[in-house]
Amino acid sequence: MSTGASAVRAVGPGAALGALGVVFGDIGTSPLYAMDAVLQTTPDASRAMVYGATSTVVWLMVSVVAVLYVRLLLREDNHRDGGLLALLTLLRRDPRTPPRMRLALTALAIVGAAAFFGDSLITPGISVLSAVEGLEVVAPDLAAFVVPVALVVLIALFLVQRRGTRSIARWFAPIMACWFALSAGLGLTAIVRHPEALAVLSPHWAVLHFVQHPHTAFLSLGAAVLAVTGAEALYADMGDFGRRAVTRAWMFAVMPSLLLTYAGQAAVLAEGGAVGSAYYALVPTWLLLPTVVVATAATVIASQAVITGTFTVVHQAGRLRLLPPAHTTVRGPRTYLPVVNWLLLPGVVLLVVGFGSSAALASAYGLAVTVTITVTSLLLTARLALSRRWGALAVAVTVLVLVLAVLAANLPKVRTGGWLPMVVTLSLASVMYAWWTGQARVRRATRRLEPPLGEIVEQVRARGAGLARPRGTAVFVGQDHERAPLAVRMHLENEHSLHERVVILRCRTLDRPAAGTDSTPAVDATGADVGVWVVRVDIGYDDVFRPRAVLTAASVVEPGLPGHAGASYVLSESRVAPRPRGPASRARWRIYRLLDRFTSHPADLLDVPDATTTIVGRRIHV
Repeated sequence: MSTGASAVRAVGPGAALGALGVVFGDIGTSPLYAMDAVLQTTPDASRAMVYGATSTVVWLMVSVVAVLYVRLLLREDNHRDGGLLALLTLLRRDPRTPPRMRLALTALAIVGAAAFFGDSLITPGISVLSAVEGLEVVAPDLAAFVVPVALVVLIALFLVQRRGTRSIARWFAPIMACWFALSAGLGLTAIVRHPEALAVLSPHWAVLHFVQHPHTAFLSLGAAVLAVTGAEALYADMGDFGRRAVTRAWMFAVMPSLLLTYAGQAAVLAEGGAVGSAYYALVPTWLLLPTVVVATAATVIASQAVITGTFTVVHQAGRLRLLPPAHTTVRGPRTYLPVVNWLLLPGVVLLVVGFGSSAALASAYGLAVTVTITVTSLLLTARLALSRRWGALAVAVTVLVLVLAVLAANLPKVRTGGWLPMVVTLSLASVMYAWWTGQARVRRATRRLEPPLGEIVEQVRARGAGLARPRGTAVFVGQDHERAPLAVRMHLENEHSLHERVVILRCRTLDRPAAGTDSTPAVDATGADVGVWVVRVDIGYDDVFRPRAVLTAASVVEPGLPGHAGASYVLSESRVAPRPRGPASRARWRIYRLLDRFTSHPADLLDVPDATTTIVGRRIHV
């Protein structure tokens, strides 16, 4: 039974406004640092160079965000749930996907998810730093306070996660709406003074940039990707607001604001009016301090979106057996993972202290997120090819070629700091691969030892009075709908006993976020004459399995089913004795066993009483 309700998807203007506050924080604050990073790759700031670089940023944003994500990816949902892992689920579930291709796509998705984690270390730091650096424009003497202020803001943000952000989340949408209106107004003011800057919205400037300065233009792609770093949030957060709400917010608010902001920046830069930040060059002196305050609030929201997205991805990866299941706490409408929160905090703090500025962080930023976008594009291409949607496939392949060029342009960043997120990516990908393959082998080995459910009932009948039947009710919890938990077999073979009343509770995790109407438990009472009942229930990967709630619902379906009051719970546990072949296999098993040692115990992840829960383990050879 699902006991974690799926998110309610609102419709209408309210949902679009909500999407502004949650989905678009990262991509919406990119004008704070994107153009500064792009101009660092150009040899001069002439009008032609500025217009060409800005047009490249604009049309990369249109191609990746508007076309790839909004037009194509938002239509690929797993029961209204989006994101890289949701797309993987669609491909794994599709019967047209060959088995070998299914394995290859899973391995590819592991790399993409790991790259998202690597990117999540940098995004909060560069976002908040770029906003607080406005203090230098207000008063150059405040430059020494930029890093300390940024650290205070970031540490406070991570500390508040354990209490939940529901109390302040209601302000996210108004703050982001104010931010987008402010940015659009600043850009429009600059355009009114220099209307010729609107020419950057024409793709011919980007084409001329590549024709006249091919080497510079190519390198600028590595910085231009900073304008689309929040694109994955469009897809990942689709489940909270729905495709229409996200699309409307993008088309009618976010995209117009970003286009006006970038065009306004081009107007100021082409006139040589920018000293330092291209964004704050748009701001009149009297408005500087209020703009810094609004920008800092907006970047906090952008960081919050990344943190929440990381919680969601880790939670989904655990449910899909790509990572160990982490202890999860529900904080209002969202998931909170303490271990992820406390791993992110020191990583973000060290990066802010180590790099010291948004410009320095920009040299390392973009590579990991480009890997994520590339993987998502490849999965989408496979999905469209399998479903034979040739028109959409042609568009996706065209954008994929552009994304691959952006990835190539980002490779030089490895020398200037990009190695750090890539080390994180490769390390996490290795860990995820070791866990995924190890779990698959352990499940196969365990399944060979688990007896079919029908065999258990027949054994109890055949033994009759020769089988000791202690009084009470025992609930054996497992995950296979067709086989009994290993603990049942061990009780019969080793203890030669079984409780007077036995409920075999089988929970299967579906490849969708919520089970919905399929969460009603099914009760098999064919073994009731010998005191054995089988209860089967399905949950989604975002749902929480609560055995006591399942038994309560099952008793409505089958009144004769023993209740959970006074029942004892028996969990099965397998201790792995690996037989590795070769050094690579030994390394994977070492990682797997280390993770298994520190993984939350199944009893900690279930709503069962500690005092009446027994864990029965067995050593298995893999």
